[in-house]
Amino acid sequence: MTDHPTPSPSHAGRLLVDCLVEQGCDRVFTVPGESFLAVLDGLHDVPAIDTVVCRQEGGAAYMACADGAMTGRPGMCFVTRGPGATNASIGVHVAHQDSQPMILFVGDVDRGMRDREGFQELDLQAVFGPMAKWAARIDDAGRIPEYIARAWSTAIAGRPGPVVLALPEDMLREEVYGIVPRPAVMRPAQAACPDAMGTLMAMLTDAAAPIAIVGGAGWNAKAREHFTAFAEQIGLPVAGAFRRQDAIPNSSAVWAGNLGYGPNPKLVQRVKDADLVIAVGARLGEATTDGYELITPNHPGQTLVHVHPDPEELGRVYRTDLSICADMAEFAESAALMADDVIDFDAGKQAHDEWLAWSTPDSSGERGLDLALAVKTMRDRFPADTIVCNGAGNFSGWWHRYWPYEGYPSQLAPTAGAMGYGVPAAVAAARRFPDRSVVAVAGDGDFMMNGQELATAAALGVDLLVLVIDNGVYGTIRMHQERDFPARVSGTSLANPDFAKFGEAFGAWTATVDDNPGFDDALTVAASLKGLRLIHCRTEIENLAASGLKLSALRDKN
Repeated sequence: MTDHPTPSPSHAGRLLVDCLVEQGCDRVFTVPGESFLAVLDGLHDVPAIDTVVCRQEGGAAYMACADGAMTGRPGMCFVTRGPGATNASIGVHVAHQDSQPMILFVGDVDRGMRDREGFQELDLQAVFGPMAKWAARIDDAGRIPEYIARAWSTAIAGRPGPVVLALPEDMLREEVYGIVPRPAVMRPAQAACPDAMGTLMAMLTDAAAPIAIVGGAGWNAKAREHFTAFAEQIGLPVAGAFRRQDAIPNSSAVWAGNLGYGPNPKLVQRVKDADLVIAVGARLGEATTDGYELITPNHPGQTLVHVHPDPEELGRVYRTDLSICADMAEFAESAALMADDVIDFDAGKQAHDEWLAWSTPDSSGERGLDLALAVKTMRDRFPADTIVCNGAGNFSGWWHRYWPYEGYPSQLAPTAGAMGYGVPAAVAAARRFPDRSVVAVAGDGDFMMNGQELATAAALGVDLLVLVIDNGVYGTIRMHQERDFPARVSGTSLANPDFAKFGEAFGAWTATVDDNPGFDDALTVAASLKGLRLIHCRTEIENLAASGLKLSALRDKN
């Protein structure tokens, strides 16, 4: 009989790391804090997890959110209490509104110090409860496996979203014996109801002008493949929900373009004229529906089919004629198998031709840097599967209109409309897909909110191009200001640094351009290089939006 040695004690911080490894975590993003040093110690000897050290908690949380969007697994972020948690809250809000899986761990005060307003203390469950799927606190080290498994499951199930777990500092330092991680949990894959699928096919057969609006909760590569095959087989026009433009390949013969801000007017009219609207994965939120007006919650004269993985989302805002609660890939595969039962439509090709005309860049004849032609140059110089990352601002509209999102994933852009997302998301993308081209497109106001993460990019040695679009104003707000209070500029002008020199400080190759020949030359060089690159693009404030809206026109109108 062989004596088995007594297991060596380990601290709870290492147990937590082991639980993450068991669930399939391979990367965490963090700004270190003394409140979770035991976790950092646990990560020290675990090469299975790549620890990415960031420069601000908002940037770290954005990276985790983007990583969850790319992998379908929860993006992982560790921050400290108080300032760290509140800085990171923006990423939690984006993960919630974007339906992306994420887990934020917050180092917290010792258990014996709670409710005394100790150093940097917050009621984390009260702060994060309204914006997270679940916010909890692990007070018992022995229950770490239970909490980690539940957090992982909650983040990926139904409508994916963020979970926040508070980690008392003294709990993380406790010694634990013989406690092992729980087995990895899997996302439930609920099949679509056969009767409901039959009803949907009958609706399509009876429809004269159907359209699908896709992308959102639980969308993945398999859903993309099968839904594209289904839509192409029956000629169904497919529009992307706001900032879900990579939901199907934009080269597909049925791709109709994107909804949201500045969509193709012909696509807008097509949605208005549709007698059958099939929303798959999309929540039909404010941006996608233009303030709930393009498709109203009661949608008189239209039949609405809503397919979503979370039953709580179905019927929540919109009256639905047919609700299907199913995993996106399972639904799409079932639809593809039943496509033979549906008549072919000509509308798919017509809608795609309209998108091609709308998305083909052409010279506006404007002086300076024409961003439509700049995107055309980028289409010529960069691979079709390039990952394009952006935050919020009018600058993004040129890429939303003119860039064909071909690969998957290839669009990282917050549906929550949060500024500062592009650069951190691009760092996460370059780390996750080192063999693909990654471009961050950022406005001048947008870039300065998380430009410090260039330091993270430089430290990681990733290949990444940043385009800073500089017109010296908060462009979107200025557009609304000129519409509502013409020629009364207040609070929207910016005093900017030399962005090229800023990039050089991080070791980037940089260039400054203010016209299209200069941009074309700079982008050609940038495409030939590796590492961190930044092009400072100086543009005219007159050109307010990709739709062709001009500052002077707004003032003249008013």
